[in-house]
Amino acid sequence: MKLGQWLGLSSLVISGYILWEIRQLLLLVFTAVVFATALNRLVKWLRQFQVKRMVIERNMAVVIILLVISLLTSLFFLLIVPPFIGQFYKFLELSPIVWEKLRENLILLGQKQFRSDWLVTPSSLINFIEQLQPLFAKIFSNFFAFFSNSVAAIFQLFFVLVLTIMMIINPQEYRDFLLKIFPSFYRRRVDEILNLSEIALGNWLMGITINCLFIGILSGVGLLVLQVKLVLVHALLAGLLNFIPNIGPASSVIFPIMVALLDEPWKIWAILIWYFIIQNIESYWLTPTIMAKQVSLLPAVTLMAQIFFAQSFGLLGLLLALPLTVVAKTWIDEVLFKDILDSWV
Repeated sequence: MKLGQWLGLSSLVISGYILWEIRQLLLLVFTAVVFATALNRLVKWLRQFQVKRMVIERNMAVVIILLVISLLTSLFFLLIVPPFIGQFYKFLELSPIVWEKLRENLILLGQKQFRSDWLVTPSSLINFIEQLQPLFAKIFSNFFAFFSNSVAAIFQLFFVLVLTIMMIINPQEYRDFLLKIFPSFYRRRVDEILNLSEIALGNWLMGITINCLFIGILSGVGLLVLQVKLVLVHALLAGLLNFIPNIGPASSVIFPIMVALLDEPWKIWAILIWYFIIQNIESYWLTPTIMAKQVSLLPAVTLMAQIFFAQSFGLLGLLLALPLTVVAKTWIDEVLFKDILDSWV
């Protein structure tokens, strides 16, 4: 290899190492890009309306959208967050009682001499539950430790918000800066891929928002009919956890079941059936209908992406696994398949 090739290879390796070291910062930047994409779609939608044949300027549209979002966020924190926090603390207080109730039921089951060679015996289940109690106590303590580190979290959130506003005010400048990284002969093609990525990301954002609202509302209505306590906590958690595919919907049913265990055991089966119905409606009707234009992802690819991004970037990587995968799939389809492999003679 020539000296120039060695320098190019060395620069590529060093750049990759630097990018890996600042991966958390890059993930925050990508979070801002996701928010900016959502706001940009709202701005474009607002600019389609004309007031007395006058087109709304972009800056004015950005200000209106930011004011509306600020108002909605303030109402959410004033009306929803306080009762949610109160109910969540009650749920945490009930958690030790749930474990004790589960242990008592297993002891009663053992007294009835229920034994089977292919089932785990109640005594071993009791030991298993007792071993799990310190684990869940540690999880809850880490949960509070995570939220106690509020300074770093607030700083990161402020950084993302500021970066989002800067991007949404003049997105073309940031796009032009990104295009300069690529060779001149490929910049027009990269601009097309960026447009496709923005469309795919916007469609995903719209679809996942509708899905989360659907799951949260139906979960709350069903639990309200069943008279399960702490409905607001369960409904919000069901809607928010639906943002994480595979893991979120399965884990959201645990919380109402724990509360129902202290009330009436038959509600456990009713909750399982209701959540099963909701998830099937969402999977087989709502998702194909709402996300018809979304980038299609195979379930195995989605699961592997969640594991990879969670291992590489932690909790934030798990939350952003799906949008990262949507963007990555768009680039792989356009660059690797269409531009390289399909034209390879």
